[in-house]
Amino acid sequence: MQHSISPKLFISIAHALAEYVLRSRPGGTLVESKWGPCYNRAMIVDFHTHVFPPRVKENRARYVQSDPGFAELYSPSRARMATAEELIDSMDRHGIDVSVILNGGWATHELCVEVNDYILESVARYPNRLVGFCGVSLQSIDRAAAEIERCVRGGIRGVGELRLERLLAGTNGPEVVGPVMDVVREHGLVLLVHASEPVGHLYPGKGRATPDVLYPLIAWYPDVALVCAHWGGGLPFYALMPEVREAMNNTFFDTAASPFLYTPQVYRRVVELVGAEKVLFGSDYPLLSQRRLLKEIESAELPPDVKDMVLSGNAGRLLGIGGK
Repeated sequence: MQHSISPKLFISIAHALAEYVLRSRPGGTLVESKWGPCYNRAMIVDFHTHVFPPRVKENRARYVQSDPGFAELYSPSRARMATAEELIDSMDRHGIDVSVILNGGWATHELCVEVNDYILESVARYPNRLVGFCGVSLQSIDRAAAEIERCVRGGIRGVGELRLERLLAGTNGPEVVGPVMDVVREHGLVLLVHASEPVGHLYPGKGRATPDVLYPLIAWYPDVALVCAHWGGGLPFYALMPEVREAMNNTFFDTAASPFLYTPQVYRRVVELVGAEKVLFGSDYPLLSQRRLLKEIESAELPPDVKDMVLSGNAGRLLGIGGK
């Protein structure tokens, strides 16, 4: 015995299913077709994630003893670390198409190279899912510049997450990093820097990369695409000063670790201050779940076009990858 479903009932079921998928997979839209609504999900790019080689994860104690910056963040056993494979699994579960994988703020050149090699290997294994940024130790600017050149040959697309507060604290800071900035500019790389708030609660790794420390770099190198992590430590709020807004023409801000720092109102406020085209979705995975940041963006109730820019469009333009 055959049963048929009326076109009206079929369309109702399709609509309900599409709305369910839309709620569970942020960043999409409903598109009408002759068969009713269907789900059209925009690309989602996570601009701020970290991965470590399995040997670093398995031998955490040895690396804690070797590097004070790593020790500050990862001495506690509860501090999460992830491999590239674990990141890919998270991306698959939460609907992330592409993730930018960043190196950390290692103190020594050798440790930077070790993790850079793993980032390059991971990008080679997942060329359509991962975009690599290399890390460098700024104890030797010349070695750092040479390492960026090496990583560019391996397919790296940017540099970060750099911690520049020590170098930029002096009046000649921007000049000191000149050789690194020259390589970044020559190859059209994106530079992602750690940023922190001058006020508020303390936390491991906060540092002193505050807006007043980062601003000279922005002013000295306006042609370099600079991404300030963690909402720039509040730097967008200074865009109300005309000269600062003009200087930040090529400066962007990611949302990494946002739930630990601000209420969801920060999304609308920063969009109002610097424009939706300057905001990049970043989770800081594995510190935070990628899903948690996506849910927060949903809770911010941004206009659909703004949300699309934050989730993929801005990253697509910066990295030259698919997206709106």
